[in-house]
Amino acid sequence: MAPAIHQVLATLGYGDAIGHEVLGIQRVLQGAGYQSEIFVQTADHRLKDLTVDYRDLLEASHPDNILIHHFSIGSRASRVAYALPERMALVYHNITPPEYFVDVHKTLVKQCFLGRRELAFYKDRCDLALGDSEYNRQELEAAGFPVTGVLPVVPDFSHLSGPANHMQARQYDDGWVNILFVGRVIPNKRIEDVIRSFHAYKQFFNPRSRLLLVGSYGGFEKYLSMLQQFIADIGADDVHFLGHVANEELTAYYELADVFLCASEHEGFCVPLIESFHMGVPVLAYAATAVPATMDGAGVLYTDKDPMHVAALIEAVVSDSDLQDQIIDGQFAALGRLEGRDFGGTLLTYVDQMLAAPRRPHPPVAFDFWDQMNLREELEELWLYRPSAYHALPFETDDSRP
Repeated sequence: MAPAIHQVLATLGYGDAIGHEVLGIQRVLQGAGYQSEIFVQTADHRLKDLTVDYRDLLEASHPDNILIHHFSIGSRASRVAYALPERMALVYHNITPPEYFVDVHKTLVKQCFLGRRELAFYKDRCDLALGDSEYNRQELEAAGFPVTGVLPVVPDFSHLSGPANHMQARQYDDGWVNILFVGRVIPNKRIEDVIRSFHAYKQFFNPRSRLLLVGSYGGFEKYLSMLQQFIADIGADDVHFLGHVANEELTAYYELADVFLCASEHEGFCVPLIESFHMGVPVLAYAATAVPATMDGAGVLYTDKDPMHVAALIEAVVSDSDLQDQIIDGQFAALGRLEGRDFGGTLLTYVDQMLAAPRRPHPPVAFDFWDQMNLREELEELWLYRPSAYHALPFETDDSRP
């Protein structure tokens, strides 16, 4: 009987890159005849029926099975997976260095620091460590994981395939140049550098231009406030924070965009770059971390963040239709190479590699691990349902969840 190959992760989100990859892995494994469930701590309500509570992993556990563990900023699901006897393949989607969140999000500074530190403990637990990009694989190798590889991102553009909703976007369909950035409004994306470059372009090249910033700023209202103050200080006009939008609205903004401008300093892959490729939008992106590999020779990479330099690049692309066509053709070619990768074959090769290799010894687990996990569950129930009783307990707590 073939072993089961289950996935475990903290949360399964709807429509994001990790969610697409998790579901893609399950399709491949089930298609190859393996029993495969997705065990999570939390899931988007639209995906709830596709998941199993991570606590049920104990009942499904067997030493012959394989766990594919999608590592994030630490979680109880991760720690349960660590303690179980299965072989483990870790999939690393990257954790942003905590210094980007100093003075912006105190809790995330702590979580990213602890997550990066916790990652190191898994190098003795995993039979195989996979990055979803070469950049992430190199981070795993540098952290001391002995056997590493790349499991490529699964391109999925189904969320952009429906009819565009122009109800809000039509106000920007007026002949002006629309410069677009898509992504969460968080500090490592360096939104202030996007604004600087746009401001230089508007001042010195084209006053009939605007910047459209599409992406959630939930939890980062302080950073948003800092950006709005920055806009006021430099006197920038026509900068629009559009927040989180529906897929149909996102399609409309891509259709309106003349250029996609990215100044991010830390990316594990950066899905909006290939979304722009798919939508035929010329991309200008700062050449940092995983971005050059994701671009794969396409688009326009820049290494000098001087606003006038970037503004001149924008003008060169916007004002030359032949150059636009050349860039877009190159982006479609890069996208074709990405879509042509044999994701399923690569995954199953890694599975065969793990099954054929000698088992690694399981690192020790604290004798009271399961007692501590049960206590944690009881404390969280108090925190959620009887907060006054929780705060009356005789130990110091902070404002974060237990």
